[in-house]
This record gives sequence, C-alpha cells and structure tokens, in this order.
Amino acid sequence: MDLFDHQRQLLIDAEAPLAARMRPRTLDEFVGQGAIVGEGRLLRRAIQADQLSSLLFYGPPGTGKTTLARIIANTTEAHFIAINAVLSGVQAIRDATSVAQEKRGLYQQKTILFIDEVHRFNKSQQDALLPWVENGTVVLIGATTENPYFEVNKALVSRSRLFQLKPLQSEDLKQIAHQALNDSSRGYGDRRVVIDEDALDHLVNIANGDARTLLNALELSVSTTIRNDAGMICITLAIAEESIQQRAVLYDKEGDAHFDIISAFIKSLRGSDPDAAMYWLARMVYAGEDPRFIFRRMVIFAGEDVGMAEPQAIVVVNSCAMAFDRVGMPEGRYPLAQAALYLATCAKSNSVMGFFDALAVVEKEREAEVPNPLRDNSRDQEGFGHGKGYLYPHSYRDHWVVQQYLPTALQGQVFYQPSNQGYELKIANTVARHREAQCEAQLASIVEVNPEQLSTGPIDRQTDQWLQRTLSQTGANLGAVRDRIFDNAKLQRHHVVLDLNAGSGLLTWEAVRRVPEGGVYACGDNVQTVAALQEQASALPQLIQPIVLNMLNKIDDLIVQLSPELQFNCILGRNIYRSFSENTIESLSQFLDSSGRWILAETIPQAAQRLYSFLDRNLIDVDLYDRISTAEESHYQPNGAQYLNLDKLSQTFVQAGFTITIEQVTSKTELYVSEALCDRWFGRNSTYIQQLREYLDQTQVETIRQLFLTRLLKQTVTFEGTIAYITAIRSYDQLGNG
Repeated sequence: MDLFDHQRQLLIDAEAPLAARMRPRTLDEFVGQGAIVGEGRLLRRAIQADQLSSLLFYGPPGTGKTTLARIIANTTEAHFIAINAVLSGVQAIRDATSVAQEKRGLYQQKTILFIDEVHRFNKSQQDALLPWVENGTVVLIGATTENPYFEVNKALVSRSRLFQLKPLQSEDLKQIAHQALNDSSRGYGDRRVVIDEDALDHLVNIANGDARTLLNALELSVSTTIRNDAGMICITLAIAEESIQQRAVLYDKEGDAHFDIISAFIKSLRGSDPDAAMYWLARMVYAGEDPRFIFRRMVIFAGEDVGMAEPQAIVVVNSCAMAFDRVGMPEGRYPLAQAALYLATCAKSNSVMGFFDALAVVEKEREAEVPNPLRDNSRDQEGFGHGKGYLYPHSYRDHWVVQQYLPTALQGQVFYQPSNQGYELKIANTVARHREAQCEAQLASIVEVNPEQLSTGPIDRQTDQWLQRTLSQTGANLGAVRDRIFDNAKLQRHHVVLDLNAGSGLLTWEAVRRVPEGGVYACGDNVQTVAALQEQASALPQLIQPIVLNMLNKIDDLIVQLSPELQFNCILGRNIYRSFSENTIESLSQFLDSSGRWILAETIPQAAQRLYSFLDRNLIDVDLYDRISTAEESHYQPNGAQYLNLDKLSQTFVQAGFTITIEQVTSKTELYVSEALCDRWFGRNSTYIQQLREYLDQTQVETIRQLFLTRLLKQTVTFEGTIAYITAIRSYDQLGNG
C-alpha cells in the first residue's frame, strides 16, 4: 500500500457509518452470543489458540457474523483473505487459493478465507471451493443469513462447524449503544450526547436484535439533531421515533421463517390452542405471507386433523376462502382469522377480533422467536434440533396434552374469548380448562423446555471411535447410570459442563462426546486420578480435551483462577455426597448459568443389600447372626458415615435457590464375588470387619470372615441397590425476580 492508498483508507474509515466504525476488534469488545463465544466455549478457545477449522456462521443480520470473522483476522497468525460473494466469483476464489498455495509452500503459513454472504455463490462457485477446503489449502469461514443446510453445498457443510447466532438481547443492544456514545475515537464520546431512557428503549425495541439497525438509527438521531443552547445533543423519544419507525421483520417466503411459522401455526391448530393460532397467523400476515397459501394449509388441516370429528370444518374453511377472494385485503383478514379460530376450536365464532389483538402485540412488542418444539423439524432436526420436544396431541387421551404453543414471553396471553352464544357456549369450559392447565404447568415448571441447538459440526470419526470405545468399556449397570444422568442433563452441543467426580471418566468422556462445541471440566480428587484422566485425554485433539482440575474442595478457587466469568450449563457428578462441604453447593452455584442445572446420581447405602443376608442363618448360632446383623445395620444409621441424608441435601439446594427433584431407582445386579472384592469386603483391615469388631470378639470375627469367604468366594450373587437421581434447577421465583 502506497502513501495515497493509505490516505484514501484513512478517509474511508473516518467517513464510514457508525455501525462500521464501532465494529468490535477483539473478543473482549464483542457483545452477546455467549452460548457460542462465552468463556469455556470451543469457538472462543479456538480463536484464542489460533487453531481454527472451517466454520460457517449462520444468523440474521446484525448479530455479529462478519464481526467474528474480523476478530479472527485480528488475532490469527494465518494469512487472512476476505471476499464478498455478492461482488466476487470463481476468479476471486482462484486468486485466493493461488495466494494460499504460495503462502503454504514458501512460508508454511496457512490461509483463512472469509466469504461473506457465502449463500450468494451458486453451486458451481461453491464447488470450486471444495477441493481447496478438502486438502487444507484454505480454512473456510463463511457467513450467511440463510440456512446453510439448504443454501450451502452439502459437502462444505459436512466439513465445517456450524454456529448459529441469535438476535441480540435488549441488554446487549443497550450496551452497544452506550459504547457508541462513550467511545471518543470511533463513536460520539467527543460530543455531548444525551439520550432519554424511553428513546433508547424505543430504538432497542424496534431494532429487534439487530445491532446494525440500532447503530444506524442512533447515527441518524445524532446527525439530525441540533445542539441546544448548552451545546448538548438531546435525543428524545420523538426524535428516536423519527429515526426508526417500523420494525424490520425477518421473513423469507422460501426460508426458515416461512416453514417454521407455518409449522407453529398448524401445530397450534392441532393442539386446540386458539391464542397461539391467532399469534402465529398475525406473524404471517404482518410479514406479508400470501393468505391463499394459509387457506390452502387450513383446507388440508380440516381434512387431515379435524375430519369426521366435525364434518363441516372443510365447508367452513372453503366458504371463508371464497369470501376472502371476494373482498380481498385488508377486510379479508376477518374470514382468514375466522377459519383459523374454527379449526382451533371446531366452532363458528364472531370473536375474530382476537386476531387484531394478536396483530397489535406483533406491532407493539419485540418479535418473539418460535419456541424450538414448534419449529419445522423436517429439514434440519439433526443440525439444530428443530422440533425436538414437540408432544403430538393425537398420542394422548382426548387428543390433547399440556404444552406451551406461545413464545415464552407471551405465555399466559389471551387473544380469544369464547362468547356465551351458540356452540361457543359449549366450548368455553374446554378452552378455559386448557388454559388453566397450561398456566398451572407453566408455574410448576413441568412443561419441558427444549432449546434450539446453536451449533453443529462434522464428525471426527477417529475421535468418535476413541470415545465410543472408551464408553463401551463401562459395565452395563454403570452405563445405565451414565445414560440416565445425561438424559436428565438436557445438554446442547455448545454447553459447558463440570464433572465434579471424574474418577475413571465415566461421565467425562460422555460429556466430551455430547458437547463438541462447548467444553468439559473434570475434577479429580487425587493426583493419580488427575494423571490418569490427562493421559487418556492426550489421545484426543487438543481443543476438545477436557480441562482436568485437581481436588474438589478447592475447585471454586481453581475456576476463578481459570476465568472469573466462566459459567457452566450443567454441574454433574456421581457419588460425590461425602465430598461436599456445607458451602459447596452455594459456592459452585455462582458458576452455574441462570438456566443451568445440577444433575447428581447418589447411591443410597442405607437402602442397599446387606451382606449378612447372603448367610444362611441355619448354619450359624442365632445369637451370632443377630450380632452380625446389628453390627452391619449400625453402619447405616442416620448418624453413620454411610448414611445419605436426602432431606438435608434437598434443604441445601432449596436454600441455594433451587427447585429439586429426586427419583429413587432400585435395581438388581448379578455380582461375581472375586478375590479382590472379597478382600475389599472381608479383608482384615476392611471397614466392614472393623465394624464387626465393635460387637464381636476376635475369634467370632475370624469365624464370620471365613464363613463369608467359604460361602461367597467365586460365587454369583444377586445384589440389590438403590440410586437417587437428583435434578436441581433454579427456582421459578428466583428466575422471575433475577
């Protein structure tokens, strides 16, 4: 770059829009997307370690896709090339790969190729990329607003990790706005700008999760406002409303929003939820969906999901469709809403004004996301988990099941009120009972939340085979315990997990397998355990290796040393109760995400099979048998070291602000009594023998020991045990008041 080019670039940077000037340059400046780049996440570790594989960033505009690529460019030692698919073609790809080959051959330097709007490349252009990604000539980073499963070459998708970026939260947008107002070099910190709270709230609300939209509106507000007599620029609500008047609705008639929202609409009709049906119908109309398409789907629904239960349904829907064709828009919204209400309740109604209540919510409130169980699962269930957790009403009694169909922020909202006229009088009680059941389930937190997966990636077959081989070495009973723990954990691929008692890695390796884009922290309680875990982990790629911590009683200090901002999505463990101090739960819970959970599996010693039950009391003196049973039972009394106090454990969690669920499961195991097991049970220094010595003399103890060895050694016995599966989530009140 010569002097003139440098001067030209400085001028371009100075005159760039505020959104471009305020683009974060480091991860510390980046705001939002904690599920992807938060502390402990794979992507953050990969960027910091400069160990990137091919990536695809997918999400709506203004959520940070290009920004993340620029941050990578600022931190990597690799050669970085950026092209825009809108302006470039195959020749740009050839030029980039030519440079990459030169860098690789002459300087052993890898090249990162960033392609913005990668979905704009046609199939042949994307095919031209494939060989260079395949042989490692370039590391591809693509950014797209379209679902990569359908807009990006499947071969490229299979070789890349996908990260889905979500619309920014209101707090994130406010933080970005304040950064712009306070930054003297890139923003308005050198000006005296004051923005009213209601004005900022309006900008944030209408921006709808888009940082670029927010900054553009803020820039327009500042640049068009005249300084007052005190030399200040005061942004009021009126000025903010002038700067950004209408929300930009993300809706592509061929994309995810189209399929997801019509899926939510149909599922709401099937679930007999008129409120949710009104909401999703309003979303489609507000976004400009063709009403004839909606009518077509309702005609199909009338035949498929109503059928002979109400033979007039298809007649009514067809009549409404004909009425719509006659009157057109906007009055055609009345028969459109009436048909939807009829299908949701199987009754004619004049309560279609509920649709306009829903439309008012769409116009005034921030656009809410489709809950993951209601999303269309026919296209990318494997990648992002869309549709997971949906309960099919036809599988339940009365063809109805307690399930939330409205977005989380709108649960409990009522749009449709049955009148006391005609058939509506008959259905009023049913609608009311359904609403009451949903509200009760919401308050009791019994409706399961199934979040959307935010990342996915190619399968590393070598790593997967290693993990599967390690996991398969677990005994059947331990494997069942492990699987039940992870079923309760509800892990997502990007989650961060803490295993409190890693031991041989029973839970650690399964966690590594389940959170490939997240992170696993494993705690060993002694030097030998830590060394063994680290040795096993060395067989895995460095980025996905669990971080092994030593000593449970110091774990909170170790976490703070690693990163004070580290937040776990799940803290889990097996048989860790005796390692707890009084403050362990409270101290570790500070590192648990607001929606995170504790998952524990604790063997209940006092409910386990007693060893004396394996003896035939007819073969020994009755008094001696009673002494043995008394000695062993004393070991499991409430004040004994082997006693698990579930009530105390529950109280500890409740005091820490959690709602706790405990499920006790009893199982029988065919146990082979080996010499090693006999030595552990009946060795001269075993805990069991020590307990007997408190009730029997030395001769009697030796008699009993020999009797056990004679009767049990190398025999298979049926051993019965009970495990308590403990799930603790933050209390509803705490979340609501937090």
